[in-house]
Amino acid sequence: MQRKWMQRMFMVALLVLVMSASALAADFHIGIVTGTVSQSEDDLRGAERALEEYGDASKGGMITHITYPDNFMQEMETTISQIVSLADDPLMKAIVVNQAVPGTVEAFKRIREMRPDILLLAGAPHEDPEMLADVADLSVNPDVIARGYLIVLAAKELGADTFMHISFPRHMGYELLSRRRAVMRAAAEELGLKFVDMTSPDPLSDVGVAGAQQYILEKVPAWLEQYGDKVAFFCTNDAQTEPLLKRVAELGGYFIEADLPSPTMGYPGALGVEITDEEKGNWPAILAKVEAKVVEKGGAGRMGTWAYSFGYSTTAALVEHAIQVIEGKADVLDMEALLKAYEKYTPGAGWNGSYYLDANGIEYENFVMLYQDTYVFGKGYMGMTDVEVPAKYLEITE
Repeated sequence: MQRKWMQRMFMVALLVLVMSASALAADFHIGIVTGTVSQSEDDLRGAERALEEYGDASKGGMITHITYPDNFMQEMETTISQIVSLADDPLMKAIVVNQAVPGTVEAFKRIREMRPDILLLAGAPHEDPEMLADVADLSVNPDVIARGYLIVLAAKELGADTFMHISFPRHMGYELLSRRRAVMRAAAEELGLKFVDMTSPDPLSDVGVAGAQQYILEKVPAWLEQYGDKVAFFCTNDAQTEPLLKRVAELGGYFIEADLPSPTMGYPGALGVEITDEEKGNWPAILAKVEAKVVEKGGAGRMGTWAYSFGYSTTAALVEHAIQVIEGKADVLDMEALLKAYEKYTPGAGWNGSYYLDANGIEYENFVMLYQDTYVFGKGYMGMTDVEVPAKYLEITE
């Protein structure tokens, strides 16, 4: 008799646990697709933030996170199938891909056919904006065009009298990068800075990454001697950012921000800053650590960045924006709501943006170009997100 009573009580307790778990389970799921820690760590850290905040879907939470292959160009079909597989979950209501590597467009097309109810959001697309605009509900990309003006303006405000753009023909074959250079040239001329268009070796050429980096190390001293220590440098290649920062810190000149700014872009390697496992993803701590080293090296007031990684911010913010849309609190194309989602994960940093305008003057309201306020070490935020970029710069094509 006692045994039957104990069995009955056990079953009741088990039923209560099951009912409690069901009650706590999320009403819908959001899928996140990022690169691995070796390919795009910042994007992945943003996914970890979302998992921490909203829980793992496999444990009653909201988030399902997967990664695409490191060699995604060679394994595109695998990337596509992984993204599409998220739509097999009947509770899936939004999918965020950051970075939206090649194959994302095809994956989104297939999901649209299967599950038109799923929100599709892309961060930092690798494929043509027009192609993403056709299949994604929303895409976001760093605003290279507006920044073309704002980076030069910040250089001017910090005291630069010359602006040097460093790149190579392959990068200048990309429409947005070429347009940014044209904007930088026009801004420099209008703001009274000498514009220098400098060609450097391509890291993908025969010289490789090491040769391209060595070129920067060797040339910066000569450039500073030729143009003076009030020259502001900008390069389009991530690999060349580190040696450029190293020389600017040592010898002079200005570095406003990188092609894709972050406290971890170039600075740790250039200045010997070690980021511990505990600090990864903690952007205020990373910023403070890098700033201390920049100031120590004499770069205060001359060297800048974004305080928060775009990759981290975009993963977390697109998830937050998707939740607001699914819950009926915002429209997917609501720019103000999108910026609030970014600001949630980047306290203290301002954001601004505009809709993508292609070379033919066609505006895409579901392809948003964003930028964060410039943070100068030893000085603070520059207030660039409060500056209205003159419309004529946004219309420059070449």
